[in-house]
Amino acid sequence: MNAPFKLRPYQQDAVEATLNHFRKSDESAVIVLPTGAGKSLVIAELARLARRKILVLTHVKELVEQNHAKYESYGLEGGVFSAGLKRKERHHQVTFASVQSVFANLDQFRDEYSLLIIDECHRVSGEETSQYQRIIELLREQNESLKVLGLTATPYRLAMGWIYRYHYRGFVRGEDDKPFQHCIYELPLSYMINRGYLTKPELVNAAVEQYDFSALPQDRFGEYAEKDVNRLLSKYKRVTRAIIEQVMELAADRQGVMIFAATVEHAREITGYLPEHETALVTGATDLKDRDLLIQRFKQRELKYLVNVSVLTTGFDAPHVDFIAILRPTQSVSLYQQIVGRGLRLDEGKRDCLVIDYAGNHVNLHHPEVGEPKPNPDSEPVQVFCPGCGFANIFWGKTDGDGRVIEHYGRRCQGLLEAAEQDGRPQQCDYRFRFKECSHCGAENDIAARSCHQCQKAIIDPDDQLRDALKLKDAMVIRCAGISLGAEGGKLRITYHGEDGEELNESFDFSKPGQRTVFNRIFGRRFANGQAPKVFSSVDKVLECQALLPAPDFVIARKQKHYWQVQERVFDYRGSFRKAY
Repeated sequence: MNAPFKLRPYQQDAVEATLNHFRKSDESAVIVLPTGAGKSLVIAELARLARRKILVLTHVKELVEQNHAKYESYGLEGGVFSAGLKRKERHHQVTFASVQSVFANLDQFRDEYSLLIIDECHRVSGEETSQYQRIIELLREQNESLKVLGLTATPYRLAMGWIYRYHYRGFVRGEDDKPFQHCIYELPLSYMINRGYLTKPELVNAAVEQYDFSALPQDRFGEYAEKDVNRLLSKYKRVTRAIIEQVMELAADRQGVMIFAATVEHAREITGYLPEHETALVTGATDLKDRDLLIQRFKQRELKYLVNVSVLTTGFDAPHVDFIAILRPTQSVSLYQQIVGRGLRLDEGKRDCLVIDYAGNHVNLHHPEVGEPKPNPDSEPVQVFCPGCGFANIFWGKTDGDGRVIEHYGRRCQGLLEAAEQDGRPQQCDYRFRFKECSHCGAENDIAARSCHQCQKAIIDPDDQLRDALKLKDAMVIRCAGISLGAEGGKLRITYHGEDGEELNESFDFSKPGQRTVFNRIFGRRFANGQAPKVFSSVDKVLECQALLPAPDFVIARKQKHYWQVQERVFDYRGSFRKAY
């Protein structure tokens, strides 16, 4: 039967990419489409083309209902299995279900399914005991060739990083196992906006005071503890009132306003400044019936302001929203895109969507997700080419006034080597921008490695190294603040400057090949953050480029008769001793 909808070109491309992938592989796959790109149409088309049983999972009943409606618009009949929708149908060829309802009734899903589609698949964790993983395991018991496809706008979890490992454009998202193996299709948000598939966001800097979350401690995922945020916001009562007064002023000619608060306490305060008869507050604790009613009233434009805390970033569709106010901090580009995406759907008479960030997040909406917590507020995504394979990596880093990368925090190249195959899978480029050298075999390892990937022997832990040196009476350990260079005949003299004013010196005689080799292994290989490793042949060449030579974080020296001899230089330190600044 013919489809009632004509797929957009990118939707058709996503369908073709899925068919091509699963014709040659049973490995799990992900499609990345921005919010508002019509993932439900892609799902409906794949389900229409299927000849065997399919299960479509998602985490909220609204999406179950939406995906089912798109499929039935083809004139086909599909089942719904969702307690929230009061339906338990599972004998159709295609079943649309909530993950919670399927997990609660696993014994009823022992049929042989050929394809499992997971919408909003960034919610799938790597934990074997999670609901999604238990369902996948059960379905694989019935069919070991089960195909698993995920769809999401943001393929990233704060607690994990990227949810897939290999990207079809030839790069890898880390060395650890991920819930999905391959990203087989991806479309950037800018593509959708530039071609008129989404509303243009009007990004405006806040004209009143902003919150400053920069002093708060972050966890290892770059997020903040709720108690810390509440404590800080309690000092900002006047600022919050001023912000909401500006929001109301700017909302005068806007249709629907979504306000993203930092905490429940913060959301209640915000709601108190807004007109009661026009405002709804939705949190994770809101009763589901009340929540449905409030959202329905907002969608029908009976309410103008919808204040929420972390619950309406996905699976929420109100096309008339044309003003997004962000009053919560986040380090995640993905989450920021999800928030802004609530206002980018097309709607009749809608010109643009006003977006104001009052939390000082400094996130570029069109930048890619880097996949690591932001190391500091000044960092931005930068492109770094691999000297080994030429791949263009995206890392956190800093640029100068001309846009040149002056620093980056990447560790290993993310490129995939097409010519090399390992266990039937592409092999990741082994070039490391930052590394720890094995003292046994000289191999370069990740800076956090405990054992060598090549010889498997234990790598000396920097903390142990520093602790042992500090115990010795004839040892000096300095936190290195920088280095300076000088020439003495054919020798290069390096002075290490300690943060407390100490100095250590060492020389490399460039007339001796062995000492040249040692210098190049230590400093030349790390030249320009490893972006452009050099082999220096003379002292003059080193002096010409000294600004791009790296300084170690710590230097360890031992006392000789009349001088201190440098024994170790610790680069890229990540341990419990304070890192040099």
